[in-house]
Amino acid sequence: MRIAIASGKGGTGKTTVATALALVAEGPVQLLDCDVEAPNAHIFLKPTVGPAEPVTVPVPHVDETKCTACGACGRICRFSAIVSLKTTAMVFPELCHGCGGCSLVCEAGAITEVAREVGVIERGRAGEIDFVHGRLKVGEAMSPPLIRAVKARAAGDGLTIIDAPPGTSCPVITALRGVDFVVLVTEPTPFGLNDLTLAVEMVRALALPAGVLINRADVGDDAVRAYCHDEGVPVLAEIPDDRCIAEAYSRGVPAVEARPELRAIFRNVLEAVREHVGDTRR
Repeated sequence: MRIAIASGKGGTGKTTVATALALVAEGPVQLLDCDVEAPNAHIFLKPTVGPAEPVTVPVPHVDETKCTACGACGRICRFSAIVSLKTTAMVFPELCHGCGGCSLVCEAGAITEVAREVGVIERGRAGEIDFVHGRLKVGEAMSPPLIRAVKARAAGDGLTIIDAPPGTSCPVITALRGVDFVVLVTEPTPFGLNDLTLAVEMVRALALPAGVLINRADVGDDAVRAYCHDEGVPVLAEIPDDRCIAEAYSRGVPAVEARPELRAIFRNVLEAVREHVGDTRR
C-alpha cells in the first residue's frame, strides 16, 4: 500500500505526520521524501545513508555544422527550451522537459541528447525503515524528474509512505500519481481551509481517495470540520497544539517520541486508511 502525505500549503506538519506514521507502522515500511526542494524527513529519522546517486535528464545538443535552421525543433517544443535562429538553434537546458521531440523532428540529424544532472538521490535505513530522499540541485527549476526517480525506488511490498511537496502544483501531482490514499494535513485556520479546498479539488481531479488530518486542532475555528462534513471527506485524526511537540520538532525529535501517547492516534490513522483502501479495492 502506498500512502501520500500532502498539504495545500507548507508548514501544516506534513513531515511530522509522515515520519510518525513510518515510526508506528508494523512490518516492512519505506519512507520516500519527495519534497526534493526542501527534504527534511532525514532530520527526524536520522538514517544511515549510502553514496549519493546523481539523477539526470536528457537535453538537446545542437551540432551547428549540420543544422539547417529549418525551425522544426522550435515549433514542436511547447516550453521554449529550444529556439530556432537564422543559422542554428539555441538551447535553454533549464526549460527542457526531456521529451526528445526536437531530435525526432530534426531531419538533418543535428540534434542529439546529452545528460544534465538535476539532483541526487540518497538511500539508507533508519532502524526498520527503508529511507529514500532526493535533493534538487540549487537553481534547478523543475523537480518532477527527480521526484519520479525517487518514486522509482519504491519497494514492491509492505507500506510505502510518500512525503509529498506542499501545494497543488506539478511536483505534488507527480508525487501523488499511483498512490492508494492521500492524507491531507491541514490546520483549522482561514488559510488552512482555503488551501485544503484546493488540495481536495486536486485529489478529486486525480480520482484518489483522501482523508484529512487536522493538526493544531484546538486553535482557530470549526470551519475546516464543517467543510469536511459537507464535502464528505473523512477526518482521520486531530492532533492538539502542543508546545512539547513544537520544541521537539525544533530539536529534530519525532512527535511520537516526544509524546508517546500519540502513537495510538497514528496507528488508528493507518488502520482507517487500510480499511478505506480495502473497501475501495473490493
